[in-house]
Amino acid sequence: MLASFAGQGLFGDLNLSAGSGNTDGLRQRKLLLASLCLGVGIALVPTPAGLNDQAWYLFAIFAATIFAVISGGATILLASLLALVVSVLSGTLEPEVAYSGFSQGFILLIVAAFLVGRGVVNSGLGARIGYLLVRTFGHSSLGLAYSMVATDALIAPAFPSNTARSGVLYPIVYSLACNNASYPWEESRRRIGAYLMMTSMAGLGLSSALWLTAMAANPVGVAIAAGRGFEITFGGWFLASSLPTIASMIIMPWLLYRLFPPGIKATPQAPGAAAEKLRELGAMSTNEWITLGTFAGMVIGWGLAGPLGLDATAIAFLGLAVLMTAGIFTLDDIKSSGDALETLIWFAILYAISTELDRLGFMQFVGDLLGAYVDGLSWPVTYVSLLLIYTTLHYLFVSQTAHLLALFGIFLGISQPEVRLELMVMMLLLATNFFSMITPQGSSANVIFMGSGYLTGSEVYRCGGVVTGVFLVVYLILGTPWMLLVL
Repeated sequence: MLASFAGQGLFGDLNLSAGSGNTDGLRQRKLLLASLCLGVGIALVPTPAGLNDQAWYLFAIFAATIFAVISGGATILLASLLALVVSVLSGTLEPEVAYSGFSQGFILLIVAAFLVGRGVVNSGLGARIGYLLVRTFGHSSLGLAYSMVATDALIAPAFPSNTARSGVLYPIVYSLACNNASYPWEESRRRIGAYLMMTSMAGLGLSSALWLTAMAANPVGVAIAAGRGFEITFGGWFLASSLPTIASMIIMPWLLYRLFPPGIKATPQAPGAAAEKLRELGAMSTNEWITLGTFAGMVIGWGLAGPLGLDATAIAFLGLAVLMTAGIFTLDDIKSSGDALETLIWFAILYAISTELDRLGFMQFVGDLLGAYVDGLSWPVTYVSLLLIYTTLHYLFVSQTAHLLALFGIFLGISQPEVRLELMVMMLLLATNFFSMITPQGSSANVIFMGSGYLTGSEVYRCGGVVTGVFLVVYLILGTPWMLLVL
């Protein structure tokens, strides 16, 4: 839509390369070899005191995997497959542990959301939603990005699963991209699709930080804080989070607009053209109504999953079954959904490795080691240092909840009595949300966007690191005095 409406505005010198697909083969092989050498080098270093050999060797494999993705030496799928093979064949992981990620319900939820998203597009509902958004916010790509962030923030309180919310946003973003001639796995992905996918992924971390009920780990952290004597209410969380989080929501789409620009920018004629397209579409078709009802039912089911004890993954597969029964999603669509299979494989592998690293005590070892360096420092230095370390350590995790369970209590204990308890609790909990896009695997909510075909692993590592750093600065500068005032 925006592409056809704009008529111009594409950057003539914008590099629309699809990332690793066009990477020079020799350079890529050298980087992959360097990654392997890094892993071997770490493994040859004597195991530090406090760790066993299994934990150290598994860390070497994990570090080599992440370096391969960051450097462009391998796609995230290839790097993960190599990590799995080395982990099992070297005896570092038992096969049942290495494959345990494939049985995780939330990972299957992501796959189901992928397939439902295809059904939303097939029915024509995705195009209609896209035209409606363009008619209202389509004066620019930036306006569309803000509309997606705002939509996510408004629905977030009803979704204790940010993964489920990603399943709501993804079909809309995907439809917007395709209807603007921005297609996955092609050079046109950078026209608008990649930017909207990146913005929506970053926005999920912020919407989760805004509301106590917007992410599963939030209530867990609140319960831990209550054991330390600090009670956090729904309203108290929102009040403390509101200023730095809303400020970050305002900054983030603009920042990515400069850091990761879309090919299409100003489109003043787009809203009028979108209105004309809606008139041409006429009334909603039967398939659109079925898809809308199914999608609405899934959203309501996900929102009530916690109170009613329902399984969110089963709800997603029920929605997919309805779409297949109606012929909106077919077996041919499944055959062409290789991106869903790719996502299932790499995320399940990295989740299993990260979880096992935590179980073996590696995360607590790193937290204790780094925390020792802040002993005896003034409270502001201790406070900033711990938050920086806590955020940076998320490079090692594939789950926000696992990160919180492994390190929240440790870092909270290290901060006392120097740092005010209420301030440290809230900032650690908010960081657990806003650092979600520091890596492609930093949150299960990222995975559906990563598998979309619009983003590469190296792009997310680069943009995610910068965006997370900016978030940290905003929360420190605006959030610290604000929380000292309201808590």
